[in-house]
Amino acid sequence: MTDSFKDLSIPIIARVEGEGALHLQIRDNAIQSLALSIYEPPRLFEKFLEGRSANEVVDAVARICGICPVAYQMSATHAVEHIFEMSITPWIHDMRRLFYCGEWMESHGLHIHLLAAPDFLKYPSVIAMAKDHPEVVKRGMHLHRLGLDLMSLLGKRSVHPVGACVGGFYAAPKPSAVKTVLTEFKRSLPLAEELVQWSASLPLAKSTQTFTSVSLRHPHEYPMNAGRIVSDQGLDIDISEFDQHLKESQVPYSTALQCHLHGKPYLVGPLARLNLNFDRLPSAVHTVLDRCKITFPTQNMFHSIVARSVEIYYAMLEAIRIMENYVEPTAPCVPLTPRAGIGFGCTEAPRGLLWHRYAFNAAGLVTSSRIVPPTSQNQARIEEDLRQSLMHYGLDHSDADLRLHSEMVIRNYDPCISCSTHFLTLKVKRW
Repeated sequence: MTDSFKDLSIPIIARVEGEGALHLQIRDNAIQSLALSIYEPPRLFEKFLEGRSANEVVDAVARICGICPVAYQMSATHAVEHIFEMSITPWIHDMRRLFYCGEWMESHGLHIHLLAAPDFLKYPSVIAMAKDHPEVVKRGMHLHRLGLDLMSLLGKRSVHPVGACVGGFYAAPKPSAVKTVLTEFKRSLPLAEELVQWSASLPLAKSTQTFTSVSLRHPHEYPMNAGRIVSDQGLDIDISEFDQHLKESQVPYSTALQCHLHGKPYLVGPLARLNLNFDRLPSAVHTVLDRCKITFPTQNMFHSIVARSVEIYYAMLEAIRIMENYVEPTAPCVPLTPRAGIGFGCTEAPRGLLWHRYAFNAAGLVTSSRIVPPTSQNQARIEEDLRQSLMHYGLDHSDADLRLHSEMVIRNYDPCISCSTHFLTLKVKRW
């Protein structure tokens, strides 16, 4: 009997941020090896932050990702404020949540409509999808734009915003500007409710798997800027304990580090957040979900698109709540006094946990930094998902079909590959 061997290579994964490859070897209709390669050159952000002042760090890390600069700025500011022993005001707390609401909306909006929906509806691109579903795309782009408007309100611009600083914001929005955005949010809220119901109605594959969800959890809020790191397997730690439990390691086929929880892959991102914090969502969100046939927590990875839709709806509700109570403050930030020390910051980027650690000297300059982005944390989970999904899909499909299915699985995570360097070429070898 002759062995059957196939070697499949996907050199470029389309419709993701950054570049990567998937190498798959199949022997006798079983996966022999599977490697998700991130091959961008090291970006060295951690190194060139050394010697920078606190607010230089905040502006610099925003450049790590063009889609989620707010997350990088917020994790950095929390870490620096931890070192400098700073306490923020309730106004700053609310404005940071408002800032984050904008980023979740714009990022999730892009992923749902430009990356994931075309896969589930069997279109090669959003342009092709728009010919048959113009209203769906228009709604998605409208919600995306509202997120950008919210980021601009506080960040002064939506791409690499410059309004945030350690201790708060450089300037407070005028009440008239807040009212303008609020009016549009209220008018558009039904669109976000429609989005949840539409995403739940998509022909999503049944892909039930066993995986560990990890996210922040806050005593009173759906997590964005604060909380303890928890899992559905009993983990409950302070953010300063991250690297005691979640360990990074280098794999030979990738320039990005992988991360494991007690030696095992885990999931971060909107699905993990919803699985762990469903009870922190307001009743309005529960009411909409009750009309859908999908319940949370769920172990179907393809329910991630529904989780993103839910978070857009939640972000709009939260933004409206904050803007309705907006009062211009006497001061938009609190003063800082540099000191030496080590500090930690961890917030929920659209794609999941974003952990920062900084050491500062007495002059207020960075002596060392470490940044662990969500995509590198999800990389081992993506590989595990690919292995299970491809076996369930059937390895006897053509190389073209295997490639499309693999890309769909990867895009479902919304990987920000550019952020992960410290991404698809698919190579399949069959025999």
